[in-house]
Amino acid sequence: MATIDAKGLHFSALGEQLRDLAGHKVRIYNCLGQRYIAAGIKDITLDIDGIPGNALGAYLGEGSSITVRGNAQDATGDTMNGGSIIIHGSAGDAAGYAMRGGTILIRDDVGYRCGIHMKEFGDKIPKLCVGGRAGDFLGEYQAGGVICVLGLDCGENESPVGRFAGTGQHGGRIFIRTKLLPAELPPQVSYRTATAEDKAILCPLLKAYADAFGANYETLVQDTYLLLTPNSANPYESMYVQY
Repeated sequence: MATIDAKGLHFSALGEQLRDLAGHKVRIYNCLGQRYIAAGIKDITLDIDGIPGNALGAYLGEGSSITVRGNAQDATGDTMNGGSIIIHGSAGDAAGYAMRGGTILIRDDVGYRCGIHMKEFGDKIPKLCVGGRAGDFLGEYQAGGVICVLGLDCGENESPVGRFAGTGQHGGRIFIRTKLLPAELPPQVSYRTATAEDKAILCPLLKAYADAFGANYETLVQDTYLLLTPNSANPYESMYVQY
């Protein structure tokens, strides 16, 4: 395994080293805010000690995996195309921004606009699982993919997501491990308690989360989830079309 000491290293210099190490296993230590780590790289395995900066794994390619032993900043997995990102901590705003493939697992919390503009095509279905809580505008403008928020540190009378979940959602699914509706749910979002058939889609993601962080998979599967889906393929059509 190759190692890189990122202490004092400019993000562009770190990026150049990583591009030269494509196809290898790499450990980065003393990481502190360097952005665009592994952007657009295919077939690399990264283990990061520290806090990577914005856009970790942006445009990440098939066959790549990133594990972070700490928190991550904003836009983790921006426009991610494949592979996996596993964060043993929390992530900032807009995690999974426009991701179109691959899997992101976050052990703890995320900020605002997690999963904004997620999309899918054919058999490329992006998946994002958050073990803690998510801020406002979860799944904003979601066009495809699967988002799951577990709220493992929430009480029975707390919702693990903020306000306006699913604003502009016109595809995909949002699973929330709770019996409570999120605050100020937009009118174009439908909701129901997830059925066994719904959970069949969710189970592989829950298994991946449990394997990554040592959670109890059987308990997670048996718990109650709300499922948010769009009630129209074009939620804003009535605002702009004359009848």
